[in-house]
This record gives sequence, C-alpha cells and structure tokens, in this order.
Amino acid sequence: MDDHKRGDKSTQRKANKVLTTKLLIATLAMFGFGFALVPLYDIMCDALGINGKTNREAVAQPLALSPDTSRTVRVEFIAHPNPAMPWEFKPKVTSMDVHPGEVIQTSYYAFNRANKTVIGQAVPSVSPGMGASYFNKVECFCFNKQPLDAKSAVDMPLIFYIERDIPSSIHTLTLSYTLYDITPKDPEGTEGNHGPEDTAQISPSMTLLEDVGQKGAIQ
Repeated sequence: MDDHKRGDKSTQRKANKVLTTKLLIATLAMFGFGFALVPLYDIMCDALGINGKTNREAVAQPLALSPDTSRTVRVEFIAHPNPAMPWEFKPKVTSMDVHPGEVIQTSYYAFNRANKTVIGQAVPSVSPGMGASYFNKVECFCFNKQPLDAKSAVDMPLIFYIERDIPSSIHTLTLSYTLYDITPKDPEGTEGNHGPEDTAQISPSMTLLEDVGQKGAIQ
C-alpha cells in the first residue's frame, strides 16, 4: 500500500514537472512573440505598401527629373502638436497641387512658448500608405532634432517631389507630422545651453526662410 502511494506521488511530481516546463516554454514563446510583433508588422506593411512611412534620410534630387504637367496630385499638410509640449506647430500652407516630378519647397512654422529651450522631433507619415514610397523628401526638418530657444519662432523648410510613376489612382497624398518633446529632463542641459551633441544635430533648416516655390498653394 505504501509502495502504491509512493508511486502515485512520484507520478504526480513528474506530471507537475512536465506541466511546469510546458508553461515556462509557453510563457517564453509568448514573450518572444510579443517582441516579434512590431518587426513582423513592419515587414508585412512594407510588403503590402500600407505603412505610410517615408524616407528617414534625405534623397538626392535626380538630375534628369522633370515634371509631368499632364497631371497633378493634391498634397495636404497636417501637424499633430504634442498637447504637453509648449510649441505652436503648423504647416505654412494646408494643401497644394503638385505635378509628379516637380520639386516643391514649403515649410512648417514652430513657436516655442516656454521660457527655456525646448527640443522637438517631428515624425512624418503619408497616407494612403501605398503612396508613401512615391513621396521623396530632399530636405526635411524631421531628419534632425530641432532645438528652439525660449519665445523663438522658426520656419522649418521641407523640400520634396513626387515620383512620376505614382499610380494614376492616387489623386491625394496627406503628409502629417507628429511632434515629440525630446528635451532632456535635466533643466541645466536644456535652458539655452546645448552640448556638443545637440549643436551637431541642429539642422541648417533652423534658419528663417521665406515660403517659396509653392506653385498652386492654397493658404
């Protein structure tokens, strides 16, 4: 009888050990799957052309680029300011009609309402997503973090073109920027005093510009 009980306990311990091992494996698998979701989603969206991401670095303007005057694409500009960030942030124009292959320059306006330097980073997206790969930025304030001194305003330029082979089914592209506050938490490193790293990252686009080259712009 005692041998039978000991056998049952041994069998139960083995079963518990197997179950524990399976649960640990399942937990690790789910943990790994959670990490893999974002890159898998990006890969799927890239393959389907629906992610809306645009180039993160400047592209060279093709030497032989010429506009296709037989058609136009409406480009709409949107800004998503951060409610917790003391910046006014908006496009200088809300939309314009652009010929594919035409190089266009416009800008976004920013004003720092704070009494200290605030550093912003704009993240772009284009919709519909299938049109994002045809929208090329030659220069963009989004390529670098943008320090803005207290009570200062700036026009941040954007130079872009739409590829000539953009599908004829795409009549409108919407370019939107979401603004993030990346100011260091330490006030000594933010108030009118940028370190070498911050200085190196200041874009040439921080100079005030006139809004030029806006053919067909709608204020």
